[in-house]
Amino acid sequence: MIELWDFYLRLLAMGAALMLIAQLVAGDARTSMKVPLVGALVGGSAYLLNSSVTLLGEGPLDPFIDLFAISTPFWVWLFARRLFERDAEPRIIYAVAALIVAAWFIGSFVPFTGRAGFLILHFAALGLMADLLRVGLFERGDDLVEERRAIRLWLPLFAAAQTVAIMVYELYELFAGLSRNIPIIEFTVALIMFLIILFAGLALLRTVGELLGERPNDAETEQPETLDLTPQEKVLHERLEAAMADGIYREPGLTIAALAERLDTPEHRLRALINRRLGHRNFSAYLNRYRITEAREKLSRAEDVDLPVLTIAMDLGYNSLPTFNRAFRTETGTTPSEFRRLSFNDDGVNSSETAVQN
Repeated sequence: MIELWDFYLRLLAMGAALMLIAQLVAGDARTSMKVPLVGALVGGSAYLLNSSVTLLGEGPLDPFIDLFAISTPFWVWLFARRLFERDAEPRIIYAVAALIVAAWFIGSFVPFTGRAGFLILHFAALGLMADLLRVGLFERGDDLVEERRAIRLWLPLFAAAQTVAIMVYELYELFAGLSRNIPIIEFTVALIMFLIILFAGLALLRTVGELLGERPNDAETEQPETLDLTPQEKVLHERLEAAMADGIYREPGLTIAALAERLDTPEHRLRALINRRLGHRNFSAYLNRYRITEAREKLSRAEDVDLPVLTIAMDLGYNSLPTFNRAFRTETGTTPSEFRRLSFNDDGVNSSETAVQN
């Protein structure tokens, strides 16, 4: 009886996944979000196929279905990274994808390697989920978008729990010789996959315009000349502007919780002001507006021409030079060193630089 329920549940889950794929392809979600989310749904469907003996028997397509199935953690990780606006560098994305494909090829077509490919795949998935937990949960305080803050709680936990459960079961199956055809375990896997797909559809597609649609870059967002603020918001905005004018943004490791405490206001009220009224989606992006403005002034000022870029970065509250370089490039489209060079080349060589050369 449970085998029959498992069969229908897997069909239902794959049908829900196909429906979500169709809605995504036809919807307004931006391409950078569509691709990994469709990949995750296809991968989940492939896993539902290859983890059941009732839906799919052994055949020549098994290794290729396996490739889609084992790529699921990668697509979930990439989707979540982009959803949280913490996209990994392209070289890291390509390296992880290449590792997964190489491990799949070794495990599927190179017999003398034993369990090497299998183990590489599972520990790679574990590493991706650990990074997803770090970005989703531990960087949640920087997020100003309330809808996305909720997703940052359940998405990493669900994805990590599912991945770890499957990994533990399959490792035990491999090393202990456990039979794969255990109806209750297969049914449990199908049920969890169905719930994840259903929950993802309800949560993500409901907020497609806010989270998956085209969004303005924080670096390009212009603050309105006049803000439609309530009296309470006006008072808070004045306090916030005064704190920024005093240079509070230079404090290393400044969080929105710490700033709210300094301003003697609830954190949710400050978050709503910066996000909904001032138009910033991340607290770090809001701070970068002030930090990069001051950095540009210092980099183009004659009296600071000998000041090292690292010193400027540390003075502005950055904890490392690469972090400062990334933030500066996001705001200006160039590196701090190149910006300084161009600043002293505009309209002839700066007089201070000329004096130094002489």
